[in-house]
Amino acid sequence: MLLTRNLLYTGITRAKKLLIIVGNIEIAKFMIGNIDSKKRNTGLKYKLEKLNKE
Repeated sequence: MLLTRNLLYTGITRAKKLLIIVGNIEIAKFMIGNIDSKKRNTGLKYKLEKLNKE
């Protein structure tokens, strides 16, 4: 679930000054080719709504 292109792209684009990717090159290639995108249920919307009510 975590080996997706979207997650890799997010990590890369959040780097401001320097990006160092450490890991297996085959896994990186797999992530680049993996366009599967699963819906992630983070609960973020619920948490933000709860904060606004306080």
